[in-house]
Amino acid sequence: MLGRSLWYIFRSMDTIITATVTPIGPLLLFVYVFGGTIQSGTANYVNYVLPRIFLVAIASGTSYTSLRLFTDVQRGIMERFRSMPIASSTLLWGHVLASLVFNAMSLLVIILVALLMGFRSSVGLLSRLAVVAILALVTLALTWLAVIPGLTARSIDGAAAFAYPLICLPFISSALVPTRSMPPVVRAFAENQPGTAIVNTIRALLAGTPVPREIWLALVWCVALLLVAYFFALRVYNKRVP
Repeated sequence: MLGRSLWYIFRSMDTIITATVTPIGPLLLFVYVFGGTIQSGTANYVNYVLPRIFLVAIASGTSYTSLRLFTDVQRGIMERFRSMPIASSTLLWGHVLASLVFNAMSLLVIILVALLMGFRSSVGLLSRLAVVAILALVTLALTWLAVIPGLTARSIDGAAAFAYPLICLPFISSALVPTRSMPPVVRAFAENQPGTAIVNTIRALLAGTPVPREIWLALVWCVALLLVAYFFALRVYNKRVP
C-alpha cells in the first residue's frame, strides 16, 4: 500500500512541484520583504521564521493525502481493498506513510533553500534528531487528521479545505513575532495553542538554547491529536466501507 501511494505521488510532477516550491514563497517573502522591520529579537530572521515554514509546509502537504483518499472513495477502490484479506487500516497507513515521505522531501528542499538564505545551526546530532522526531510526529498527527475529511467530504474542494485553518493557525502564534507584542486577548490565544509550543521547541533545538518546558506541551498536543485522529479515522473508515 505504501508503494502504491508513493507511485501515485511520484507520477504526478505538478503535485511534487507545488508541495515543494509553494512553501518557499512565504519564506522569501517574510525574510526579504518583512524581515527587516519585524522585531524578533534575533539578527538572523530566517532562523526565527523557519519553524513556521515547516508547519505550513506540513499542513499543505497533508491536504494531498485527503485528496488522494477522496479519489479512492469516489472510484470505489476502498471496497475492492476491503474485500482482500488485509487489516482494515492497511490502506490508510499506506497513505499516511506516503505523506511522511512526501513531506520529508518538501522539508528537505526548504532547508536547502534556507541554507542559501543564511540559515545556520551549529547544534549537535541529538538536537537535530529531536527536531526530525517532532516534525515526523506533527506530520503523522496532521495526516491522520487529513484522513477524516478525505473519507467524509462530498466534494474535492471539501476534502482540501480542512488544511486552510491549519495553515492560518501559525499566524496567531510566536512563529512570526514574539507573542509579547500582541494585544492581551490575542496573546493569550497565541501562547496556549499548539503551534506556539511546537515552534518554540523547534526554534530552541535549532538554536542550541535551553529547551523550554513547552516541549512537553508540544509532545502532548501532537500525541493527543494523533491518537484522537487515528481513532476517528478508523471509525469513519469502518463506517464508510463496511
